[in-house]
Amino acid sequence: MNDDLTSRMGFARSFIDRQALLRANDEEMAAMLGRREALFYLFADDRVLVQVGAAPQTAGFAAEHAEGLMSGEPPVFLGVADGRPLFAASVIAEAPLPEAIKPIDIRSVAMQGLLPDGELGALAQGRSMLYWHATHRFCSRCGHESTPVQGGYRRDCSHCGAQHFPRTDPVSIMLIVNGENCLLGRSGRFAAPMYSTLAGFIEPGETIEDAVRRETMEEAGITVGKVTYLASQPWPFPASLMIGCYGKALSEDIVIDREELMDARWFSRDEVRIMLSGEHPDGLVVPQRFSIAHQLIWSWVNGHVAI
Repeated sequence: MNDDLTSRMGFARSFIDRQALLRANDEEMAAMLGRREALFYLFADDRVLVQVGAAPQTAGFAAEHAEGLMSGEPPVFLGVADGRPLFAASVIAEAPLPEAIKPIDIRSVAMQGLLPDGELGALAQGRSMLYWHATHRFCSRCGHESTPVQGGYRRDCSHCGAQHFPRTDPVSIMLIVNGENCLLGRSGRFAAPMYSTLAGFIEPGETIEDAVRRETMEEAGITVGKVTYLASQPWPFPASLMIGCYGKALSEDIVIDREELMDARWFSRDEVRIMLSGEHPDGLVVPQRFSIAHQLIWSWVNGHVAI
């Protein structure tokens, strides 16, 4: 992914050196956690605690400020930045917060540009890891409770010896193109009147290309030929990787799956350009700039891709 495109997407940049080799050393992890300069990102589900009014505004808390807010669950080691160990941790439910600290959902943080791009990558990493721990406490083989190890990047079952690792769910997200037209759909989840690219989870044993073709056929009845990759974006809702592609349409007649989409239609390049500018006469818009859906649409409208 080129740096210019990365800089326009939320959660796609991180200032963290993950230092994965350190995770296997329990003594090193304990030392990192105890370092005075360690920083903590504190989460209440999909909300992160932000120190509002700070200069610059930040979500990183020094250890002495984080200690009274963290739950009893072990923090997850995110890595190192500027020599400082970084961790993600869950906060105590309903913990009273000082006026200068606000829990803000991370989607709003990205949409409003409340934090630097590199810090958004840390939020994606921390949120996804904490969600995995919260939903995978018990061994899927024998049902006994497992224990986090290696800085939080593995859970071990002491009963049957099984090892469990974090999951990332791959999603194909695609702009289907037919000459000077592209296919956009509207979901019931969208704030009307927004149209976006199609998307769907990649299934086991399926290539990215075939997922693009299958999802497009299922949702809109369009046959797709050539598939081209553009870029990817971590999407911590709760733990997906959006794999952005273009697909070349081999058919034109749309057959909508009404369980997936409220509407789908072909849009001309000129009409989409007006939607991007926010000046469409019917108020039609596309997803916001921080999403890979926006970047797929923007790159095609401006002729930056060959399909």
